[in-house]
Amino acid sequence: MGNIFGKTKTKPVSRVTEQDKAVLQLKQQRDKLKQYQKRIELSLEKDRELAKKCLASGRKERAKTLLRKKKYQEKLLSNTDAQLETLEKLASDIEFAQVEAQVVSGLKVGNEALKKVNEILSIDEVEQILDETRESIEKQQEIDALLNGVLSEEDEDEVLAELEDLIGAEQPKEMDTEDISDRLPDVPDEELVKERKRKAKDTAGTIEKVALEA
Repeated sequence: MGNIFGKTKTKPVSRVTEQDKAVLQLKQQRDKLKQYQKRIELSLEKDRELAKKCLASGRKERAKTLLRKKKYQEKLLSNTDAQLETLEKLASDIEFAQVEAQVVSGLKVGNEALKKVNEILSIDEVEQILDETRESIEKQQEIDALLNGVLSEEDEDEVLAELEDLIGAEQPKEMDTEDISDRLPDVPDEELVKERKRKAKDTAGTIEKVALEA
């Protein structure tokens, strides 16, 4: 009843591939061959000692038989060395092939991602954006050149004079100009020139600000 109402547990997905299983089997076979080699090496040493004892006791034929057996086992040992080398090379080849497969898979994913990015921005769109950016920069440079280089010092003096005329026109008519000038201290001509240049710079700055805001 508990299985009916309860959640069924899903079995974890095994990440062991067929290649992993093959490599494991090759390594297991390699280990078995190494154990077999150790047994043969012990047998070779044992047969050699027995052959010595047989010769010492006068059993020459028995000693010869033991040495023949020893020679045969030495050939088997040599064959197992070749088999071990083959197994280890095959296991290494499979593992390297798995690495190559992972690299290819990564390249495939990266290529698909790059294609999607290229679909978002086509070459024509990129060229259009670059052209519009270039035009905006050139236009701004033209405006800066006009604002910085169009007015000479003489032009600035004329702008200042016109500005003073406008200021004078806005003053109350009932104010006696002569009385005001009598009350004001005399301003040196040099200071008057500096004041005009300062006002001209302020006026040019105002014009530049208005042009940029437009």
